[in-house]
Amino acid sequence: MKIGVVGLGLIGGSIFKGLKELGYYVIGISQSQSGEEIYRSYDELRDCEVVFVCTAMNRTLGVLDELEKYISNNTLVTDVCSLKEFVSKKARPYNFIPSHPMAGTEHQGFENSFPTLFKGAKWAITPFMGDKNIQKLTELIKALGAEPVITNAKSHDEAVAMISHMPMVISQALFAAATEDPLAMKLAASGFRDMTRLAMSNTEMAQDMVLMNSKNIEHAILKLYKAIGNLVTPDYQKNIQKIKEKRSKMF
Repeated sequence: MKIGVVGLGLIGGSIFKGLKELGYYVIGISQSQSGEEIYRSYDELRDCEVVFVCTAMNRTLGVLDELEKYISNNTLVTDVCSLKEFVSKKARPYNFIPSHPMAGTEHQGFENSFPTLFKGAKWAITPFMGDKNIQKLTELIKALGAEPVITNAKSHDEAVAMISHMPMVISQALFAAATEDPLAMKLAASGFRDMTRLAMSNTEMAQDMVLMNSKNIEHAILKLYKAIGNLVTPDYQKNIQKIKEKRSKMF
């Protein structure tokens, strides 16, 4: 099986390295990286059985359109965008199955990618329009060490607003607010460091998330505000104990 990876940043680079390490024949398409089995032209993808599109969200639709000129109708194509509704509105001549690996770090770029990034991670799949070959995609996802989770695009975008996009915005806002207090910044230690790790997120990715999922993020922030009000009561100790028990079972 020949597999193509378009875009060799943190996610694309990790898919590229991970599948190569597993023995698959993998080629990369990148305008910024060079090396063995890394090319510039989409023409190299013509005989690929599977193609992962791992470009920034604001460029993904353009890439998906461009691929229509190069690959066959039988090719399985998936993207890795953290939003799924916007890529699911157009029927493609090839077999397109939107997906999203729930993995990453605060770092970016091919140099920070590594083959085990997806070990133990969830990987959402949002099939639409009678997608075929889902099994082929799930097999690759499992080979990379991730767990496939099949859902729909709308539910996915609402969920990631709560567990990914809103936490990133809050991390950024927390750091911005704390910088106004010199003593707070001087005293800041591991708790503050951990709470603001997501403030280091890729700026292009962060902007795409906020601009393209703003309504769901707003709703998530309102839910958080309500949860804080419900939590901070005379029963605070009991409330946080329940949270600790649930979280300990989750991670």
